[in-house]
Amino acid sequence: MTDPKTTSVAQRRAHIAKRRARVDELTRDSRTIRDIAKELGVTKDVVYRDRLATRATRMAQYRDKAGQAAAAMAALRTAVTATEAARPAYQILVDDETAAEWLAQLREGAAALLAVADTFRDYYPHLTDPTATPPDPTATEGSRPS
Repeated sequence: MTDPKTTSVAQRRAHIAKRRARVDELTRDSRTIRDIAKELGVTKDVVYRDRLATRATRMAQYRDKAGQAAAAMAALRTAVTATEAARPAYQILVDDETAAEWLAQLREGAAALLAVADTFRDYYPHLTDPTATPPDPTATEGSRPS
């Protein structure tokens, strides 16, 4: 092992990042903390902290993506409201070519949005299937129906 006094901060961070990636990989392979610690030559506490750090990083990424989705949905609502208010089909000073282009854009957009809406079936079946029931947030993992 290298002397910590002679390694740079960047080198230590790179080493930690590499170790955490390996811990994450071994965790996905259902390895125990003890097995991982033994394989990597570190303590169980280091493996535990690495798992927590990896989980925290992943959760931050999920929150960022959720924020992006919320912003996109707000922009969509604004665009829909503006389009409805503009009433593009009723614009008499628009030539046929422009009207045809707008119609094509609306149809393409509608098809793309329907495809996005259809993905909600996978993650929120209780919202898209009237016979499905929402998950019980108080149920434990073992008590949930499969």
